[in-house]
Amino acid sequence: MDFFDLISRRYSVRAYQSKPVEKEKLVKILEAAVIAPTAANRQPFRMIVIPTGGREAALKRIYPRDWFVQAPLVICACGVEAEAWRRRDGRGYVDIDVTIAMDHLILAAHALGLGTCWVGAFDPGAAREVLGLEPGLEPLAFTPLGYPADEARPKKRRSFSELIRFLD
Repeated sequence: MDFFDLISRRYSVRAYQSKPVEKEKLVKILEAAVIAPTAANRQPFRMIVIPTGGREAALKRIYPRDWFVQAPLVICACGVEAEAWRRRDGRGYVDIDVTIAMDHLILAAHALGLGTCWVGAFDPGAAREVLGLEPGLEPLAFTPLGYPADEARPKKRRSFSELIRFLD
């Protein structure tokens, strides 16, 4: 699939088949996250792969939508602030680095015929508790990972000219 076709066709999947994700595909998707560019190549992230079977109630404490636990897997992208590069003004890049890694993961999943949906509106306290996260590991985003059971809906996007500015 052409890259531009891939990025234009990817969508947030909110219905999943119960079909398992093949190990080979899962590894390729996770490898895409590992090779993502990060500031100073520090890679201040960890991806936690969670099988949903038997954990539905606990995972719904993190994010209460039914579709969140329909997929056979959920992935939690965590940041490690202590490992992140810092800009001259002190701003840490952990959120940016985790976002880049998660974006690579999501695009790789779509390229392999799998669906994802970026979830940021979760309960971080419940996530820490359910996943048993150690101090210093901050959950920043989740996504289900599985085969879509829905189809893309039309996307609303702002115009190019509204979002892009060229300096003369």
